[in-house]
Amino acid sequence: MSGTYALPATRPEPTAPPRTAYMVASGDLRPAANAAGWPAQEALEKAVSSAFADLGWTVVKAHDTFIASQRQGLEVFATIPPDAPLIVAEAVWQYSHHVLAGLRTHRGPILTVANFDGTWPGLVGLLGLNAGLTKMGREYSTIWSVDFTDRYFLDALATWVAGEPIVHDASHVRPLPSLAASPEKELGVALAEQLLTEKAIVGVFDEGCMGMYNAIIDDELLNPLGIYKERLSQSALFAEMRRVSDDEATATRTWLEDAGMTFRTGPDDATELTDGQLHEQMKMYVAALRIADDFGLDAVGIQYQQGLKDLAPASDLPEGLLNNVARPPVTSRDGSRVLYDGVALPHFNEDDEGVAVDALVTNRVWTAMGLDPATTLHDVRWGEQYGDDFVWVYEISGSVPPSHLTGGYEGATSWRQNPVYFPAGGGTIKGVSRPGEIVWSRLYIAPNTNGAARLHLDIGRASVVELPEEETERRWAATNPEWPIAHVVTHGVSRDQFMARHKANHVQIVYAPDPTSADAGLVAKAAFFDRLGVAVHLCGDVRV
Repeated sequence: MSGTYALPATRPEPTAPPRTAYMVASGDLRPAANAAGWPAQEALEKAVSSAFADLGWTVVKAHDTFIASQRQGLEVFATIPPDAPLIVAEAVWQYSHHVLAGLRTHRGPILTVANFDGTWPGLVGLLGLNAGLTKMGREYSTIWSVDFTDRYFLDALATWVAGEPIVHDASHVRPLPSLAASPEKELGVALAEQLLTEKAIVGVFDEGCMGMYNAIIDDELLNPLGIYKERLSQSALFAEMRRVSDDEATATRTWLEDAGMTFRTGPDDATELTDGQLHEQMKMYVAALRIADDFGLDAVGIQYQQGLKDLAPASDLPEGLLNNVARPPVTSRDGSRVLYDGVALPHFNEDDEGVAVDALVTNRVWTAMGLDPATTLHDVRWGEQYGDDFVWVYEISGSVPPSHLTGGYEGATSWRQNPVYFPAGGGTIKGVSRPGEIVWSRLYIAPNTNGAARLHLDIGRASVVELPEEETERRWAATNPEWPIAHVVTHGVSRDQFMARHKANHVQIVYAPDPTSADAGLVAKAAFFDRLGVAVHLCGDVRV
């Protein structure tokens, strides 16, 4: 059988002039966020282009403003010479899937770059993109700068235009050694074997939030840990909210107020936190627990940022409550049982499944050790030197459990979420994280030397420190004052080491009452993950 067929036209590949790099910028899916962050992005692009010009190179922006959808990304990459040096410049939060298709098949060298600034979450976007490139096994170089005139940045740029990858200092990282026999190792191994035998379920409300390709763990990697997904729809959560009574929502808020939490409310639904928004958030909290009970979930993640953001106030306040042991009681629909009574239900913000696994493991280790199992994730937002230390600003939009805050519930205030990102409003759990010892970690996907995907865990120690009130307020004003904040000093890991190594926009933290307990918890947690077959990496000053 033969015939004449209309074959697709062959598009000739564009070619790049010598000493020319092409620049793209992945943006948010929300037009308001892209508009608000554009001046910062424009300043970043100008500074990067100027630095390249000083090296005798030309930078060509491959599109106007931001790439704001996956389709637009495909169209933009079709115009870029596939062998050209490529810069992905980020001054704001970005949805990685807008550009990942083009980056996956681009043949030329890739450089990701961000401004080291807290005003817009460009650093957060950079780390999320880097983690996605790592997961797909795509080689890239990365760099950042406060003002693009420092030697560290300029030397890195000169290396890259010379055709060499940028190599950062990774001397703070070492593989987990064979652990000596100890009660902590024994505990971690026993808990891992229990998980492998009895298994666990994490509930995921609409997988794939905010373009975070790095935050999705395929079943083939997840199931061997003994962990399985219950895939849920946010529409079910919204429907369940409609079934929660007004009396139950009112009782939940009354419990919080009696515990000392305050709410900064006003009458303008468009710009202020209103009583109506809070009422809906209380219903979401009740609904999430009931659905978790329906499916027997061991942890739960709500996407919110897409879909629910157009229907309901923010999920952040309910999320933080779920992560706390002491929280408003919620009964089964028939009133016969208190759901998850006296325990935290680990919640993984923004459906980050790396956080889901980490939070589940941490919850079991800390509970077995008799410690507060409340966990949270933070955005790696920014930081500056303060005295002798580089002090990170860790922030997240509200999922911090009140036990992490100075004063607990009495130190928690709820502010309205920024209308740029949260059109339906809703309150946060704003507060200052209490000084103390923490274990930080991140579970991520990276290929082995044979190219096969494997789960890895970076884990280290840090301290949350207390800063003067005026310094805290300055840092809040430079970032998001409505969000909870943690002032973090990592142990034995510099700013640039952390930035170069970290494979996620999020970092997981859990408190311990003292350094000895933190060290013990870290050992038990490392042993747990090691028994599950995860490649564990110790970062910084860690005693095992």
